[in-house]
Amino acid sequence: MAALQYLLWLTTRPYLRPERAAALLEQFGSAEAAYFADPSEYDLLGLPGGLKNALRDKNLDRTEQILADCDRQGIWLLTCQDAAYPERLLQIGDYPLVLYGRGRQFRFDEELAIGMVGARKCTPYGQAMAGRLGLELARAGALVVSGIAQGIDTASLRGALQGGGQVVSVLGNGVDVVYPAQNQWLYEDVAAAGALISEFPPGTGVEGWHFPVRNRIISGLSLGVVAVEASEERSGTLVTARRALDQSRDVFAVPGPADAPMSAGTNSLISKGEAKLVRSARDILAEYEASFPHKLHGSVPLTREEAAQRLSAAPDAAREPEAAPAEEAAQGLPAAPRSALDAMGDEQREIFWLLSEHTLVPDEIVGRTEIPARRVNTALTLLQAGGYIKELPGKRFTAAVRFAED
Repeated sequence: MAALQYLLWLTTRPYLRPERAAALLEQFGSAEAAYFADPSEYDLLGLPGGLKNALRDKNLDRTEQILADCDRQGIWLLTCQDAAYPERLLQIGDYPLVLYGRGRQFRFDEELAIGMVGARKCTPYGQAMAGRLGLELARAGALVVSGIAQGIDTASLRGALQGGGQVVSVLGNGVDVVYPAQNQWLYEDVAAAGALISEFPPGTGVEGWHFPVRNRIISGLSLGVVAVEASEERSGTLVTARRALDQSRDVFAVPGPADAPMSAGTNSLISKGEAKLVRSARDILAEYEASFPHKLHGSVPLTREEAAQRLSAAPDAAREPEAAPAEEAAQGLPAAPRSALDAMGDEQREIFWLLSEHTLVPDEIVGRTEIPARRVNTALTLLQAGGYIKELPGKRFTAAVRFAED
């Protein structure tokens, strides 16, 4: 635990950029050594004044708060010193020292991970292509990695989820912060089917500079990156594509009409030979068939019409409204003996009554009850095994029975 505390202390220093954080860790040999270093040692490294002052601040209250937040919300941590940390990330010079996550922990080095990036304000063509590529990649066994912004990110993830595949979203904020707000449903679905990952601690809000920094992780975790739409030379999509090239990752791009503004960037990547032209997922998968035969599995190709039909059925932000709580919802549920309720533990009983009035994901239960995440998950397992609650799509839970009154 001590080593983790010092890593969290180091990564939360103001004015510390990712590349300098990795350099400091290598310079001192460990975060603990950096913490206990004599202040004069910081002067010898040529650090900016603000960063030197931040390193001299040895208060660990923020670290303790982060650990408490992670425990309460069921957020896992992975450090660059853990055996499970992806070797792919260690290959980049500015690797994140700590990753926070919700959902599964993937062995990325064993996955055919493909990053998908593109414009937020995409065209219907870009949205359709991103959705179709995500769907085809997922059906073939690839792991789709993206952000979670509106536009291409959302279309890619929706397609992959509709294809029954696993997905990872790398965030530019804490994994407990929903941004954009209208993608709350997507946060829930990604966490249920894959993972939300960030290098920023829980509670970290959105700042513009977070996103270009975040993009190096999308490309770093992936074997190849697909650019679907990009409007101009300075777009974030092209910055990510070129970061991928710097990291020796493959780059692919979806072409568009010669005079289409939103295809100017992707067409440029192709014309300069920086990216391989992509018309379907086959153009991507063909590059990796020999290396990942155990991951890729044959699937009958979908026609354009079949793909469009599947994607049109994909979930979107217009979720069905939550079922009416209390009496109206309970009337249609089977009755259970009151003795079963009395036999429950206090925490199980509290969670059951909450779910009899609301349909919630585990994090929301933690927030409303203040029961630690691990105990919430245990209680949900026991309640579900007893048939008292049921799980709905998106890892949401609700009551499955009602208890008769005395």
